[in-house]
Amino acid sequence: MSARDAILAAIRRATVPAADLPDLRDVSPVAGEAPTNLVRRFVATLKQVGGSAVELADPDALFGAVSVLPSVRAGRGIVSCVPELDVSLLTLGPDASRQQLDAIELAIIPGRLGVAENAAIWVDEADLPHRALPFVAQHLAIVLHREDIVADMHAAYARLPRPLPGYGVFISGPSKTADIEQALVIGAQGPKSLVVLLV
Repeated sequence: MSARDAILAAIRRATVPAADLPDLRDVSPVAGEAPTNLVRRFVATLKQVGGSAVELADPDALFGAVSVLPSVRAGRGIVSCVPELDVSLLTLGPDASRQQLDAIELAIIPGRLGVAENAAIWVDEADLPHRALPFVAQHLAIVLHREDIVADMHAAYARLPRPLPGYGVFISGPSKTADIEQALVIGAQGPKSLVVLLV
């Protein structure tokens, strides 16, 4: 057995014991904030980080809001993980090929939790057919319920599911990167756009 094979075998055998999240009961809670103000702060912060929000009067308006997105109108490369939005044109599984992932123009996914202070949205792997989906799509739409917006990361941390899923991530805005010359590039390492559909 080569050294490389021995190292890889050792990694495969290694297991990381589950650990409880630290107790944050001693963290002073932020004073209560009205839900409508949380939504306003979330929308304003999302705009600052390059995303946009569409506030819907009721969940029945969701299909109409999605139908006007450019990728949906073009009728190509759509994967929807939101059960009430049956607009998928691609079927994706956990073993999807690179060609299948490259074909994704728009991913529509549910968000479990939004954070007003930084417009971050918690996305849980249980809602995704493939972990890479929110990052390989050219454009991303996240459906988020207004009542699931909290003030800050402390409140978000307290609301994370226990036990934590095998994989979950906070997403805030479209992909952005800047080089040493301070040239901002949108979409270089992920989606070129992010729209949050607030129901």
